[in-house]
Amino acid sequence: MHRRISSHPILDFKRGKPVKIYFEGKEIQAYEGETVAAALVANGIDVFGESYKRNRPRGFYCAIGKCSSCVMIIDGESNVRTCITPVREGMKVARQHGRGDPQW
Repeated sequence: MHRRISSHPILDFKRGKPVKIYFEGKEIQAYEGETVAAALVANGIDVFGESYKRNRPRGFYCAIGKCSSCVMIIDGESNVRTCITPVREGMKVARQHGRGDPQW
């Protein structure tokens, strides 16, 4: 399932070259210049982790790096804001549960 905007009446989208990233071991397609969050949502991934106290699903929210709804584990580092982190070839991304203990 791909949910990228391919055309828009006002905005022009210039895609970078395709890159492969890995979400919990599964290869997904991304494009240079887009954020990790955008690539995940485009590939049908809406739940980025769970809240610490109530284990509620977290996902893409503010898209400008001000909240912590999109934090995930990237290449072994917890609490990375995916909405402002650009993709790079071979990046490994995983959901974060609570405060950032790796679950993979």
